Parts: sequence; C-alpha cells; structure tokens
Amino acid sequence: MYKTIIIEYTPKADDMAIKIEEKANEMNQEGYDLITFSITNTAKAILVFKSNKR
Repeated sequence: MYKTIIIEYTPKADDMAIKIEEKANEMNQEGYDLITFSITNTAKAILVFKSNKR
C-alpha cells in the first residue's frame, strides 16, 4: 500500500529538509518507508511512502 503526504509551503531548504526528515521518521514508526519525494516550484513537497508491513 502506498501513501502520499504533502508538506505545505516551506521556502527555506534547511527547514524543508527538517520537515521531510521528521515526517519520514514519523511515518516509519507507523510502518511506512519513504520511497521518493519531489519539491514543487511553489516550495511544497510531495512525499510518497510504501507500507513495510507484509
């Protein structure tokens, strides 16, 4: 199962990196691994997770 999360407007790269890391760690605790992510031109991030439960 896949899950997609949006991180809202975060114009500073350092802040975006922290938010991505925090969300990845949170989702890992829920049984999801970060597969990929994209940063949009509007300073948002789209994170795609996959369930690590079998």
